[in-house]
Amino acid sequence: MLHSQTHLRSRPISAGQLRAFEAVARHLNFRAASEELALTQSAVSRQIQGLEEDVGVSLFHRHTRAVELTNAGGILLRAVTPSLERIDNAVRQIRQSAGRKSVSLTTFASFASMWLIPRLEGFQRDNPDIDIRIDASDVAVDLDISDLDLALRYAPASHMPPGAIRLFGEQITPVISPWLLKSGPRLKKPDDLAQFTLIEAGDAHQTHLEWLTWRRWLDEHASPKLEAKRWLYFNYAYQMVQATLTGQGVVLARLPLIAESLASGDLVEPLPQTRMESPMSYWLIVGPRNVARPEVVAFCDWLKSQAALTREAIGDVPDPDTVDSLD
Repeated sequence: MLHSQTHLRSRPISAGQLRAFEAVARHLNFRAASEELALTQSAVSRQIQGLEEDVGVSLFHRHTRAVELTNAGGILLRAVTPSLERIDNAVRQIRQSAGRKSVSLTTFASFASMWLIPRLEGFQRDNPDIDIRIDASDVAVDLDISDLDLALRYAPASHMPPGAIRLFGEQITPVISPWLLKSGPRLKKPDDLAQFTLIEAGDAHQTHLEWLTWRRWLDEHASPKLEAKRWLYFNYAYQMVQATLTGQGVVLARLPLIAESLASGDLVEPLPQTRMESPMSYWLIVGPRNVARPEVVAFCDWLKSQAALTREAIGDVPDPDTVDSLD
């Protein structure tokens, strides 16, 4: 079935046709698709025929006992499947949150797992009527056009928009598990690190996070030619810290993310005099459409109170010129 471009229809494709197409494409069977959709097989067939007429090409090769996607059908399926999933997820969230207060936020995975989630129970205990939805992703989301209320970002001040609230800054420091420090080689000075496995991000040298690398730290605090006993690389900060907690090596950690582990004694800072300042800070950005909602205000107030505790724990004294608002 082919049509010239001048005769192709331009009206939007109906959602019913796309549902039928996705079901047939997934099952490669009209009968199974009709049973799933609670429609007759002829109704599903009409939906597919109408869709092919609207698109202008055949989407399936029809055989005696089976069907298979055409190249055009494969292209459409790759677009339809994630779109329908997003729609279904959005409807599910709307149904679940109907009549309830909620706050949705985006942040990167390591910050969510290492700083936010361990503290979140306190907010939920004090605010049982507010639901929290966390979108943990390293991809920055535009709050002006998304359905998210706020963002927690990791960036230098120069990359932040007006109105961003600085939660705390950052220092980088070596940390180790106490039992490895006790049972392993001595670690009294930077050059002693040559006897240990050093843990770091595998892509730090190829990204904007090069100040997190051991090589930069070693150039400043130890022999520039120092070589570790071995290296261990991970993608995320929480993976690196988890490996350190289990005694697999020494990590150059972001102090705000491991302050609780230092306070509890789960990790030890063996060389506190070698802390290095990072150009990065942690920021709170509130979407303009949600800034006055009471539940968003309550959550932001809680975040800032928790940030104040972290600043106190790490001794963070920010530059007033970089701060829009602090407790």
